[in-house]
Amino acid sequence: MTLDEVKQLLISNGFSIQQEMRLTNDTGTQLRLQSGQIVNVFDKGTYNIQGKNPGPIKDLLQRANGRSSPNGGAVSRKVFVVYGHDVRTRNELEAMLRRWNIEPLILDQLPSSGMTIIEKLEQCQGDVVFGVVLATPDDEGYRAGRPDEKAYRVRQNVVLELGMLLSRLGRSRVAILIQNPDQMERPSDIQGLIYIPFKDHVNEAAVQLAKEMNAQGLHIDLGKL
Repeated sequence: MTLDEVKQLLISNGFSIQQEMRLTNDTGTQLRLQSGQIVNVFDKGTYNIQGKNPGPIKDLLQRANGRSSPNGGAVSRKVFVVYGHDVRTRNELEAMLRRWNIEPLILDQLPSSGMTIIEKLEQCQGDVVFGVVLATPDDEGYRAGRPDEKAYRVRQNVVLELGMLLSRLGRSRVAILIQNPDQMERPSDIQGLIYIPFKDHVNEAAVQLAKEMNAQGLHIDLGKL
């Protein structure tokens, strides 16, 4: 792949290039991404990825090259699920993902091994290729002194985990399923986030979510939804 092809692919998938410079041996160009990865693109058309959480970048570039993984194996189908207090909706989402042959990673179902919640989240994100955030009306809030502005909002742990997923995966690989959006305060107003509305049941968002996952190479058969 050429340098321009790699840059265009990264930017179109929500990654931000923080610094671009020639390698010291003048054999290629180094791209440092805001999300912590380092992509070295060599003049002969090859590349390597270093830095924090290289998995999503490797998968992205390998798919663009027509390969699934360096050893010919299948691309990971692990998807991280963030949710608040609505267990029923989380269970609906989990069942739906499993029907699509997706492996959902749900924080409270992962072994603790003495780790904090943030450590568990960091550990399991290594081979995750997509994130789904359930934005359900679990809390209420308003600006100090303005109870007339009261609105439903997500739990604070959901906001924290959403931010971590955006940092690790990029905007194009995180979908936010938001329930009754007219009554909800959005957890973020960052431009380019994928918000998918639903009303009563999460399967109302199935087609749009599957399309977003397909765009990232997860290959869900829309005809079987």
